[in-house]
Amino acid sequence: MRDNTAGGALTETTFLVLLSTYTPNHGYGIMQFIERVTNGRVILGAGTLYGAINALLKKKWIAPVENIEPGSNKKEYVITDLGKQMAQKELNRLSELYGLASRIIGGEPL
Repeated sequence: MRDNTAGGALTETTFLVLLSTYTPNHGYGIMQFIERVTNGRVILGAGTLYGAINALLKKKWIAPVENIEPGSNKKEYVITDLGKQMAQKELNRLSELYGLASRIIGGEPL
C-alpha cells in the first residue's frame, strides 16, 4: 500500500478502510461497506483488502478486536486513535483540495 504519509495523501483504499472501521468490522463487512458507500464504484478484491488491512495493522492505524462471539473465526478490526488522526488529516487535505478546485472551476481568480 503506497501512501504518501509525509505529504499527507492516503490512497482511496486506505481512507475507505479506515472509515469502515470506525465501528468494529470484519473483512467481508469492510468490502460490503466500501462497495455500498461508493455506490459500487469501488469494489475491493480479497487480496487488495487484506493487503490494506495488514499494512494498516503494521502502522497501528487499526487494531484487532477481541471476538465477542464464542467460537467465531471472524476477525474484526477497529480504527485506533492514530488511525483517526490520519483520517482527519486526509479529510482536511481533501477539503482544501475541493475548495481550491471549486474556486478554479468556478472561475474565481486566485
